[in-house]
Amino acid sequence: MNDLKILTIIQPDDWHLHVREGAMLDAVVPYSARQFARAIIMPNLPQPVTTVDAALAYRQRILKAVPEDVSFEPLMTAYLTQDLDPDELRRGFSSGVLNAVKLYPAGATTNSASGVTDLAKVHGVFEAMQDIGMPLLVHGEVTDPAVDIFDREAVFIERVMIPLLANFPGLKVVLEHVTTSDAVEFVESSGHRVAATITAHHLIINRNALFLGGIRPHMYCLPVAKREKHRLALRRAATSGHGQFFLGTDSAPHSVGAKENACGCAGIFTAPSAIELYAQVFDEEGALGRLEDFCSRNGPAFYGLSTNSTTISLKRKAQHVPVSVETSNGESVLPFMAGEKISWSVIRP
Repeated sequence: MNDLKILTIIQPDDWHLHVREGAMLDAVVPYSARQFARAIIMPNLPQPVTTVDAALAYRQRILKAVPEDVSFEPLMTAYLTQDLDPDELRRGFSSGVLNAVKLYPAGATTNSASGVTDLAKVHGVFEAMQDIGMPLLVHGEVTDPAVDIFDREAVFIERVMIPLLANFPGLKVVLEHVTTSDAVEFVESSGHRVAATITAHHLIINRNALFLGGIRPHMYCLPVAKREKHRLALRRAATSGHGQFFLGTDSAPHSVGAKENACGCAGIFTAPSAIELYAQVFDEEGALGRLEDFCSRNGPAFYGLSTNSTTISLKRKAQHVPVSVETSNGESVLPFMAGEKISWSVIRP
């Protein structure tokens, strides 16, 4: 760590965000909007976002939850189902409504039942996407019950990603929320058409956090946190300055009741302190000078967008993460590191 007191960077974007629907959406959107200028919005609602009209309607619901004094742009995505219409994607991409397509292997995570079970059936979609330069965002885990949950990312790369890239040499792919050294090495060796998002929580915790003093459901996410060697590989990748790695929080709120359950939901809610958590990690790694590239430059470059014209400033000032976030229908959401002290704070205008 160095003795820098205030850090000003180009305003960052979140290239992987869940905001849910209804009262939950209204409660969580302001946290992301006050830090990030733009965010790639995940389409895995109970009724998946698969059309231009559905994306526009969801975008409008998000914008209604943005505070009046804040500028925030939701970047919408389509959910890859086996009957997704390639012409609908072309229309959505050319109009600027749809920015990417999200691949969920069926059963891999929250609201993934509509996901793909046979990639051969969506080759027409991939052909259209590589034709128009539309990125494919991948939840990179196999769902084969014979594969250990801690190996599912590495096996996905071998079984799915390598053949996919070989079959579609023009397809741009983001391997989302990477968690292993295997994924880091794969991205580093795959050239400029493959990138990866890295979450703040995967930079901070390893799989021991799930079992510290008992089962810790609020540390459960998919992909699950891995061994310490993988966490360290992620920190090296994020802070390396390599242009194919960029910020994606995968902030994924669930109510306390949905988490503290016999079958608790997967997801970690980092939105209340996301940029401060990344700053803390980069500070610990002696890499604050590379924070702007990771948070604000690499993502737009991959997506073919301009960087933001606004800035955000952080101060080396301790703060406590909110203990909980309340929704209008009486639910509580527990943020990552709830009530704990972190070392950086956003300077509010």
